[in-house]
Amino acid sequence: MQFERKLQLATDLYQMSMGNVYYNDGKQDEVAVFDVFIRNNPFGGGYTVAAGLEQVIDYVANLAFTDDDIALLHKNHPEFSQGYLDYMRSFKFTGEIYAVPEGTVIFPFEPIIRVKAPLIQAQLVETTILAIVNHQTLIATKASRIVEEAKGDPIMEFGLRRAHGTEAGYFGARAAVIGGCAGTSVVETEAMLDRPSMGTMSHSFVLSYDSELEAFYRFVKYNPQNAVLLVDTYNTLEQGMPNAIKVFADCKADGRITGQYGIRIDSGDLAYLTAEARKMLDDAGFTDAVIVASSDLDEYLIKDLKIQGAQINSWGIGTKLITAYDCPALGGVYKMAEIDGRPKLKISNDPWKITNPGYKKIVRIYGRSNHMALADLLCLADEVIDETRPLTIFHPMHTWKRRTITDFYIKEILEPIFVDGELVYEKPAIRDIQQHLVEEKKTLWPTFKRMVNPHVYHVDLSKKLWDMKQRLLDEAEAENASEDGSDQ
Repeated sequence: MQFERKLQLATDLYQMSMGNVYYNDGKQDEVAVFDVFIRNNPFGGGYTVAAGLEQVIDYVANLAFTDDDIALLHKNHPEFSQGYLDYMRSFKFTGEIYAVPEGTVIFPFEPIIRVKAPLIQAQLVETTILAIVNHQTLIATKASRIVEEAKGDPIMEFGLRRAHGTEAGYFGARAAVIGGCAGTSVVETEAMLDRPSMGTMSHSFVLSYDSELEAFYRFVKYNPQNAVLLVDTYNTLEQGMPNAIKVFADCKADGRITGQYGIRIDSGDLAYLTAEARKMLDDAGFTDAVIVASSDLDEYLIKDLKIQGAQINSWGIGTKLITAYDCPALGGVYKMAEIDGRPKLKISNDPWKITNPGYKKIVRIYGRSNHMALADLLCLADEVIDETRPLTIFHPMHTWKRRTITDFYIKEILEPIFVDGELVYEKPAIRDIQQHLVEEKKTLWPTFKRMVNPHVYHVDLSKKLWDMKQRLLDEAEAENASEDGSDQ
């Protein structure tokens, strides 16, 4: 039996179970505010790249339940009341969503997305929003780190066959391009990304012919604009390179190569092999031939290979990019910050897991003279910052750590996406998102972009928000003390 995936049911059961309780308790019209945020930058890095908003928009805009969905829920969950099922049958998101645009650099504890909606609606969208944002933000950040270490060399995303399924490969490729990759091998993305997919050949292609030389000639014949030959099927320097050079000499002489040409090496000592290959190509007069490298690469290996003098023009990155190999989960969370106008916070024995209450915005502070990002401030939405006066900010935990900023300007980075259930945001093209990240990274000091042990970017709370948080903590402590006393 073939089953059709239903994104509207791609949620955790407890979202619907809680919704059933909310409905039957008469809480469905209470307006709740939830924040999506991360607690740590992935990969031990100094920043994170927001991604996935376009798919969140598509999900929320089209979220509805069919009669078949309701019948399935009725059959499998007799605890759901008929009134609740009728509510779900006519479901439509009517709330508001603010978010940071894709390609924006973000930091821990900042709302990537802020949802304000009737309680059942706000609760129901949690799981899918997190699934989308956690995945694409993670891959976009990994790609950005790799691009940073490539120092201008193009990065090609080659990971579909190693992705956690084709859907992860498809949207992971999108996120990789947002992070700065020049392209992807995934043909399915061509319409979505509005750019052709990229690639060369495999070892099996070479093995399918009687000789490596014949395979190279055949490939060039039918790929004159992308004549990049895989030279490590047999012996890279003693066989693959001489064969490639012979093909280039013959086919360039009579115009059979009309575009990019060069070699790809997928195994072995890439520093040594590419350096030797470069000498051979240059000695043969093919100074414009490209050298592409692949073979389980990531930002660390790219940096090391460059230090060792590898002669590589372009990099194909597969497994370690598309699977976020060294950080398999982002850990983004979706936490309530307000209910029916009352600020809320989650308390934990771990002080870093105590959430920030209220209906908030993010203010990024820039130096007026150099336009570099200095710090971010979480504020309540109605706060106004006077840019003409010095601004003192302080560490949200270690409050004696203070900093006074002068000669600055601010920018609010949360933008309206849905208002009263209607989409008010124009989704940008992928190229514009990619360029937005380029501009964002220009505002970060190099210490924040450092691959290992980066400087920690300041994300502080406004005095008004900090006071609200302390008041709620004090009230919770007093209530707990009262309950303890009554139990004795």
